[in-house]
Amino acid sequence: MTAEVPPLPTRREELIARLAEPHQYDIAIVGGGATGLGVALDAAARGFSVVLLESHDFAKGTSSRSTKLVHGGVRYLAQGNISLVREALRERATLLANARYLAQPLAFVMPSYKWWEILFYGIGLTMYDALAGKAGLGHTEFLSRAQTLALLPTAQPQGLKGGIKYWDGQFNDARLALALARTAAVRGALLVNYCCATDLFYEGGKVAGLMCEDSLTGQSYRIQSRCVVNAAGVWVDELRQKDGAANRADGRRPTKPMVAPSQGVHIVVDREFLGAETALMVPKTADGRVLFAVPWLGKVILGTTDTPRHDLAREPLPFKEEIDFILTESARYLRRAPTRADVKSVWVGLRPLVKPQEDDGDNTKGLSREHTVLVSRSGLVTVTGGKWTTYRAMAEDVLSECAAKSLIENRTAGVTVHLKLIGADEAGAEIHSISQPPGIHSYGNEQSKVMSLPGAQTVLCAGLTEAMVRFAARYEYAVHVEDVLARRSRLLFLDARLASSLAAQVGEILFQETGLDPEVAAFAELAQHYLRLPE
Repeated sequence: MTAEVPPLPTRREELIARLAEPHQYDIAIVGGGATGLGVALDAAARGFSVVLLESHDFAKGTSSRSTKLVHGGVRYLAQGNISLVREALRERATLLANARYLAQPLAFVMPSYKWWEILFYGIGLTMYDALAGKAGLGHTEFLSRAQTLALLPTAQPQGLKGGIKYWDGQFNDARLALALARTAAVRGALLVNYCCATDLFYEGGKVAGLMCEDSLTGQSYRIQSRCVVNAAGVWVDELRQKDGAANRADGRRPTKPMVAPSQGVHIVVDREFLGAETALMVPKTADGRVLFAVPWLGKVILGTTDTPRHDLAREPLPFKEEIDFILTESARYLRRAPTRADVKSVWVGLRPLVKPQEDDGDNTKGLSREHTVLVSRSGLVTVTGGKWTTYRAMAEDVLSECAAKSLIENRTAGVTVHLKLIGADEAGAEIHSISQPPGIHSYGNEQSKVMSLPGAQTVLCAGLTEAMVRFAARYEYAVHVEDVLARRSRLLFLDARLASSLAAQVGEILFQETGLDPEVAAFAELAQHYLRLPE
């Protein structure tokens, strides 16, 4: 199945006009990250009427701040969680098949400085291959010292014994989220960014819909829906608390938080520090954490950390010790160690780790160690946890639980297994490597549509043209400069200084297209945030 259809316009006034129309939806979704967008696409593909509301921009939070890996989870294999690894490997293959211009195989090399590491990790990765079966991307190989340095020319040669090469995948997370949103829209779903769900309303003690507010105008709307899915990531507890407060007359205990946020920090440096299209992976650093050096869009991502965080800031800052960890550990494995002066951008994502839930009257169903679906007494469905790789399986689990609670009809699952996302091309056209700098290839089979717009030959910087900005405004829900420079293109994540220098130009084009405030000054301030390294 393919999504090769003309792109739908995403003009703000038309989206809001649809939102204002009286209508009872089958499913209303709160949250426009990987999970919410996956549910929206699956539900729309099954023929349900769907509305999705995102308080900021699609993938503004965790879903644009991943390590850019589509993976089965080698660490879960070490923990003995075979079923989880098998599911993730299956979903990895599905994702790569359905959006191959946004997700592709990537070779990883583990350099080994102790002889036992080669055998130990090699056996584990051979099992990884076996679990993948026909969905495998390539065979694990044992490498000599010379072969390791050929694949990782900037690896630290001193003490190097050899290495192991294995395969996983990488992707462009924010653009994949956008592809999910646009594919769902093609199938009839209404998706509105910058529209915040403010409250729930009830009929007979059951959730019957929600109230929302257009963040750009302050106008409120009442949305009726048979089922409300809370997919707000690390922020799901906010709506759960409102649901609990509305139903506390029966003497129930206060709603307990289900998310314990964990912070992941990533640093971006120039390609020369890795010097290859092969990723470097260290499975166990000095303090037991994993370290990656991943080529991505012409740069290299170093990370990541895993640090508990007790606030839910939209733009969290890295901790000094996290920056120190990444730079110090990178120096152990790279011939030339990057310093703070070499950092092009640093971003922080909050991961929604799920707390164990006691029985407080809610019906809780943990569908895997990775994600959890909870249905409250009033019928509010909450999903959180998980990872990008398994977004599609998570969506199926959510709809299965909604049907089991008679919130929606029980319709046939599996409709998204072979559903190509918008932009996917089945004709075998050339696929540009995600390791290389971005450009027109990021649009898949929509390249000709982008090139037909005014400004196709007006280059703002390498990989970004005036036409791309116009396409973002007309067809990709872009409202603000940040939407374009952070998520439609990935420039803020690749080079924050360069992104800041383009804010005024991009803002002018956006204003021509939308007539809305592109928030140029706000973006300039945000770009400085992506350059801030605590000393």
